Amino acid sequence: MGIVEEAHNVKVLGTGVQNLVLAHGFGTDQSVWKHLIPHVVDNYRVVLYDNMGAGTTNPDYFDFERYSTLEGHAYDLLAILEELQIESCIFVGHSVSAMIGAIASISRPDLFSKLVMISASPRYLNDVDYYGGFEQEDLDQLFEAMRSNYKAWCSGFAPLAVGGDMDSVVHLSNNDYG
Repeated sequence: MGIVEEAHNVKVLGTGVQNLVLAHGFGTDQSVWKHLIPHVVDNYRVVLYDNMGAGTTNPDYFDFERYSTLEGHAYDLLAILEELQIESCIFVGHSVSAMIGAIASISRPDLFSKLVMISASPRYLNDVDYYGGFEQEDLDQLFEAMRSNYKAWCSGFAPLAVGGDMDSVVHLSNNDYG
């Protein structure tokens, strides 16, 4: 396992020839895909990973400057594809990962045969010319809640993000892909 795979808790499952990369949204980790995995592993080589700062990523690899932009995460995605020697994939990105996939595909369109974007948003902060994101004060409150008690924040946010209760939908451990 290479350093990029280790840093992002990369898992490769399935027996298919075509690569299917599943990228989770904000506030979740790769375990969000656990109910989908059994339905795709017979037909695809499935690649799962955690965005830096999510799941069980190694905090030693976190660089605030790099991850203050989506481009930093897009570079990570490209590094994962390179390390796994993936020449083409179907990319499924949820929420912020949809935008990460879009940015990565602009840099390296040859690596992406399809982009599937679930609940993607082109912008997360409202401004004069865009309404559809959040107000800065709402984001500040969100970040403070995360800073003060991340585990409690996750327990409240994850069910909202995936539309279910934590126990049946999202597990903080990502070892069970059935």
